Amino acid sequence: MSEETIQLNQTVPDFTADATVRPFRLSDYKGKNLVLYFYPKDNTPGCTAESIDFRDHYQEFQQSGTEIVGVSRDSLKSHENFAKKFDLPFPLISDPDETLCNRFNVMKTKNRYGKVGRGIERSTFLIDRNGQLVKEWRGVKVPGHIGEILEAARELDR
Repeated sequence: MSEETIQLNQTVPDFTADATVRPFRLSDYKGKNLVLYFYPKDNTPGCTAESIDFRDHYQEFQQSGTEIVGVSRDSLKSHENFAKKFDLPFPLISDPDETLCNRFNVMKTKNRYGKVGRGIERSTFLIDRNGQLVKEWRGVKVPGHIGEILEAARELDR
């Protein structure tokens, strides 16, 4: 995987990553649309709400030929527990070394409760059936976000 940042309207180079269920390989999703959502941390309120929202709309995404994959820096073990606890039907990628986070440029300096640190800026990317990044949402607020993504995925299917 080259270190180049992925840009809108470009083909996303194939990559593999550790994930729940089985290792993730982008090329396995060729022919389907793919939602890749980056979130800060398993079992935190916003991330849990977002993941549950994706779970609750999973069938609708499937009907539009779209798969969902979550990404954070948490360990595979943490992801497995999170996925099981909330019955998530899609894989979660573990990116502890921030390789994927850096490729998609989602690492930001954050100030939370007076503490400054680096973390994932909640972001979602829509990759079309040909592997091209066609839409991105950065600095996402969870309420209403899933509806926007679902609408964009359905547009690709038309």
